[in-house]
Amino acid sequence: MSSPLLGQATPARAPATIHPRAVSLPDRRVTPISGRSWLNQLGWFINETSMGKTGLWGPAPPQEDDLAALRASGTGAHERSIVTPSLGSISMTGADLYRLECQGCHRTDGRGVPPEINSMINPVRSTSPELVRKHMEEVGAPMDAKSVRELAKQSHAALVQRISHGGYHMPGFLDLNETEIQALVAYVEQLAGVPGAERRQLQFNEPTMRVGEHLVKATCHICHDSVGPKPSAAQMMDGEVPPLSTLVASKGLDEFVMKVTRGAPATMGVLQLQYRGRMPVFYYIRPEEATAAYLYLYTYPPESVTSPAEGSTAAAKAKITAGARDVHR
Repeated sequence: MSSPLLGQATPARAPATIHPRAVSLPDRRVTPISGRSWLNQLGWFINETSMGKTGLWGPAPPQEDDLAALRASGTGAHERSIVTPSLGSISMTGADLYRLECQGCHRTDGRGVPPEINSMINPVRSTSPELVRKHMEEVGAPMDAKSVRELAKQSHAALVQRISHGGYHMPGFLDLNETEIQALVAYVEQLAGVPGAERRQLQFNEPTMRVGEHLVKATCHICHDSVGPKPSAAQMMDGEVPPLSTLVASKGLDEFVMKVTRGAPATMGVLQLQYRGRMPVFYYIRPEEATAAYLYLYTYPPESVTSPAEGSTAAAKAKITAGARDVHR
């Protein structure tokens, strides 16, 4: 996301106390994940991009002495229950949606990783009539109130469109309903320091399966294909990423949650040695949200059908393969 309208600005610090307004969500059918990963659709190798990375890597493989001590103590990670599965609902806000949908690329503060991943701060600030008016006055081009409101309205529509349908290098999130988008926009407005945004925060209860769907479709699917064969240790060393369809079959719930939230070594290479692995630690994902992702993948097995987002990026994929891979916006 980028906007030439407003200059760089430091996001305002969130108020100490925010009281989100409780709302109800419309019923929405949960659907399986399908299609290739976003990186595969773009034709990018996982090491060539900052997409889906948090900057925090998992623990190094334990040494032989550590493994022996762990076995002797009988307290291996697989024996410790760190989550309790639940099929109820999870209380969420726009800030929670941002973590599940956006933070994997745009980071905690919304600034992304320029020039590959644009900051969302300026586009969001452009939706505020007050900030637009102030900026135009500062650059010596004041506008009347009606023009300011119209410009801010257009910017808001463009922001919602970008969230729903994505862009050249950004996936769209067509599965978000109107209330979820409203909550997400209210939070990124708060993140960008838009006046009064803290009064527009929303809170709602999402079914557990829906929370898992958010996390899998928006974050996991950046790097993981929906279906496919499980790669060998040698293929893992060469950069292959296990498809989502193999994760539930190869990992128990606790192991899956541990891998997502705290990290775990991966077995790679011809000699099948343990390495730190390429998957970052999603430290901002809560155990109950990672649990929801596991239950979602178990209940709604990934499908091989082509997703709408995959078809919409066919033109972009063709351009990239033709030689535009150096343009990372």
